[in-house]
Amino acid sequence: MEISNPTRFTLDRCVLEFDKALRLILGEPVARRPSPAESIPEENLNHELRRHAAALMRVNHCGEVCAQALYQGQSLASSNEDLKGALAKAAREEADHLAWSAQRVRELGGRLSLLNPLWYAGSLALGYAAGRLGERWNLGFLAETERQVEQHLQGHIERLGGRDAKTRAVIESMQREEAGHRRTAETLGARELPEPARHGMRLAARLMTTLSYWI
Repeated sequence: MEISNPTRFTLDRCVLEFDKALRLILGEPVARRPSPAESIPEENLNHELRRHAAALMRVNHCGEVCAQALYQGQSLASSNEDLKGALAKAAREEADHLAWSAQRVRELGGRLSLLNPLWYAGSLALGYAAGRLGERWNLGFLAETERQVEQHLQGHIERLGGRDAKTRAVIESMQREEAGHRRTAETLGARELPEPARHGMRLAARLMTTLSYWI
C-alpha cells in the first residue's frame, strides 16, 4: 500500500490549523451564498414538528463540522495538488452548509450540539489517517463519506415528509452538492473501500447522528 509523503508541519501552519478549529467550533459560521430557504415562507409548525426539525438540522450541522475536520485532516496529509484543490472546493461548499444548518437550527428555536468539539477532533484524526494511506484511498474515503451523507440526508427528507419546506430546501441543496463532491472524488480516481471499512463508517455515523439528535 502506497503511503503518501510526510507533510511538513511548521509552527505557522500549526497555529493556522488551530485557528481554523477554534473559529469552526466557537465562531459564528458565515455563508458565502444565501440559504436555499431564504425566500421560502415559514410554516406554522407545531411544537413537536419544530423540535424534530431542529434536531435533524442539529445532526446535519454536526455532520458539517465533521466534514470540515475530515477535509482539513485529509488536506494536511496530502501532497497531491489536484486532491488538495478538490478538498478545498468541497470545504468551501461545506462551510455554506455549516452556516445554513446553524441558521435553520436557530430559526426553529433549537441549539447546536454540545459534542461538536469531540466530533471535530475525531474527524480530524480520521481524515489525517485516511490521507496518509495514499491518494486513491484518500479519495475513496472522501467518496464513501459523501455517499453515506447523501443517504443520510435522503433519510432526513423522508422523515420530514411533506412538511417544513424551508428545512427541506436546505437539506435538498446540501444533498445535491454532496453528490457533486462524490462524483469529483470518483473522477479523480477514488478507490472503493472494503466492506469492513464502509461498515465501520456507518456505525460511527450512526453513533454521531443518534447522540447529536439529543445532545
